[in-house]
Formats: sequence, C-alpha cells, structure tokens
Amino acid sequence: MFYTYPTIYKKIVCNILKMIVNPSLYFERSNYKIVLFFTLLLILPNFLGMLNVTTPFDFKIHFFQLAIFLAAYFYGAKGGLLSGTIGSFYSAWMMHNPYILIGNAILGFFVGLFIQYNVGLFWSILLAYCIQLPWLVLTDYFLIHMPLPVLEKLILSLCLSNMIWGLTTKMMIKPIKNALK
Repeated sequence: MFYTYPTIYKKIVCNILKMIVNPSLYFERSNYKIVLFFTLLLILPNFLGMLNVTTPFDFKIHFFQLAIFLAAYFYGAKGGLLSGTIGSFYSAWMMHNPYILIGNAILGFFVGLFIQYNVGLFWSILLAYCIQLPWLVLTDYFLIHMPLPVLEKLILSLCLSNMIWGLTTKMMIKPIKNALK
C-alpha cells in the first residue's frame, strides 16, 4: 500500500521547502517565527505520535492532537489538514495503516474550518471528531479488521485525548500569539 509513499513524501517536502523560501505565498503576514512555528507544527505530530500514556482504565492518551489543533487554530483549515496529514506519516508507516493519514487530515481540516466560522475551539474539536468518527470505524473495523473491543477503546481514547489537548490548546493560544508577534 505504501509503494507511492516516497513519491508523496518527496512532493510534500518540496512544497514545504518552497513555503520556507517564499513564505509570502502561503501566509498573509510572514516572518521567520510564523514560518518556523508552522513547520514545527507539521513535523511535531510525528514525534508526539510516539508518546502514549496508558490509563488505569486500559486505554491510552495520545499526544499528537496538540500540534494538529494548534495548526488548525493558527493556520486555519489548510494548516490543520497539512499538520494532520504530514504529522501522521510516522504512525501510518509504523502501524501499516495508511488510513490514519486521511483520518487525521479530516480532524485537522474540520477543526480549522469550524474555527474559521467562529464555532469555538472546544466545539470545533468535538464536531470535527464526530465527522472523523465514521472514517475511523469504516477503515479500522472493516478494512484493517480491528477487533470491536479494541476499536471501542480507541474511540474512547481519541475522544478523551481530543478534549484534553483541546483544553491545553486553549490555554496555549495567548502565549503563542504573543511569541509570534
């Protein structure tokens, strides 16, 4: 399934390099802080995706959503989409599940889209997760053949992780805005 993975990755890296060389094409206000922060938010979910904390209730808290939500908040639907997609390459590759790329792209895109329509961060995350959920069930249960009890724990874990990192994102917005000035 990943036979085109290097080609896709090469195109994405080329586009990121173009964005870094000429950021005014991609950002209304461009300075090195804005470009550097966006680049970090594209790469960071790959590293955060390696971190999971197992709870006493036998499900895991995921960390990758933090960067996706920040990208969606600060850079809109396109930023969330890119962070969700590019930031999921490592997880998709390690789990042999390319559907993760699309699922996280859906999450990031819709969080950014709802924020652009002034829905509010918390509700944007909740609505985006509701839109992502059918994709998650379709791909993980029917295509990956994940057992239903495992899928139920994953759904609960992602919902809880989204809420935790949504609240964390809300607390981080003001300091980040000040740092990007």
